[in-house]
Amino acid sequence: MSSAAQALFAPHALLPQGWAQDVLLPWDGTGRLAEVTTGVPPPAGTPRAAGPLLPAMPNLHSHAFQRGFAGLTERRSGAAGAAEDSFWSWRELMYRFAGRIGPESLQAVATWLYVEMLEAGYTQVCEFQYVHHQPDGTPYADDAALCRAVLRAAQAAGIGITLLPVLYQTSGFGGQAPGAGQRRFLRATDDMLSLWELLAADVQGMEAYSVQKPMPGARLGLAPHSLRAVPPEALREAVAGVQALDAGAPIHIHIAEQVKEVEDCLAWSGQRPVAWLLDHAPVDTRWCLVHATHMDADEYRRAAASGAVAGLCPSTEANLGDGVFDLPRWLGGGGAWGIGSDSHVCVDAAEELMLLEYSQRLTRRQRNVGATADQPDVASALWLQAVAGGAQASGVALGGLAPGQRADFVVLDATHPALAGLPPAQQLAAHVFASSRSRAIDQVWVAGRPAVRAGRHPARDVAFQAFRQARAALLDV
Repeated sequence: MSSAAQALFAPHALLPQGWAQDVLLPWDGTGRLAEVTTGVPPPAGTPRAAGPLLPAMPNLHSHAFQRGFAGLTERRSGAAGAAEDSFWSWRELMYRFAGRIGPESLQAVATWLYVEMLEAGYTQVCEFQYVHHQPDGTPYADDAALCRAVLRAAQAAGIGITLLPVLYQTSGFGGQAPGAGQRRFLRATDDMLSLWELLAADVQGMEAYSVQKPMPGARLGLAPHSLRAVPPEALREAVAGVQALDAGAPIHIHIAEQVKEVEDCLAWSGQRPVAWLLDHAPVDTRWCLVHATHMDADEYRRAAASGAVAGLCPSTEANLGDGVFDLPRWLGGGGAWGIGSDSHVCVDAAEELMLLEYSQRLTRRQRNVGATADQPDVASALWLQAVAGGAQASGVALGGLAPGQRADFVVLDATHPALAGLPPAQQLAAHVFASSRSRAIDQVWVAGRPAVRAGRHPARDVAFQAFRQARAALLDV
């Protein structure tokens, strides 16, 4: 071990193969685990985790600006008997808010959000960033201003970021002209590739900084917004262009979130969205299919076999009335999955897993649906699967407590009323299913550095005040 290396000792830790006792976790000067040793006594002077230790959770889908209006759309938009509220009516409200945010307010909102994420056990965020231009649709003098705002926010909070600049060109299948509410999102394909090269230099600078500190650093990918927003030729050219620059770059896309989207895709192409994508794009392990809620049996089978990650956002999907993903069918095909907080009506990794499991129970009238033959404890099974899938979607070595992975940990609060006196696996189960929204996290470590102590981020108060002021200005309250 080099002189820069450090270590943490955990009496109980959740390894990829399950729970283990007396685990020593040393990491090197870049913040990556050097080895994982079990059944050893604690070395003198090595910090000791006071509660069960978990691999930290990647958050594979975020629209940071939407944290600014989370909870503010829960009111019927029409009179009784009028058209039902839906994702599509919510989207119009979201467009109004997106029309007002600027680089400074976005940075304030995102910094607070990323502090919240760290306190909730997320240590990497995949930021699906699609507000690019000024409110009238003209570019900023710095064309990357809004993307750079979220990069600065990630650095300020100390969270890892996978930045996914969004390609957005049309308002519907078949090249429908975009509406006024979408003008801030629009980019030509060559314009996106130019932006991508600008951001690649920023991300490389953050990586160099991370090796020196260490800090979690950044990764750059691409997000074609959806099949309705990116015509086939633009999708092909953008994916090929980015992957010529970085063959391993993550590719994320919204797909099959709403029944109307499926119907419109069928009317346009004669195929369902996921089937069309699999037939017309090089979908593989680099891809994250965000939501993928409405698939038929063949789409489940083919998409799982492609190696792509299903990006599940249970709290947002429930809030927007999207529908329920068929988790057992996906797992039956060997599919990988992870979780994201998306619109940020909930910023809590444990609660996302609870909602995912409960949605399966409600639709199937069964219990412990997410458990596996290898891992019968459902909370442990869900946590490990979400970590592995989230790491793959992030394009970052965050796949659990194993050599070569980033030294990102969550330490549960063993004194929390829901956890006190329980064995480790049951403490995790209590954290997920029985902590009454009071969160049972004591510490969060990122790249071998403590980011959260006693459940609090050191920048919490300052970040919150900036967020509060930014939100008040955006909402005129």
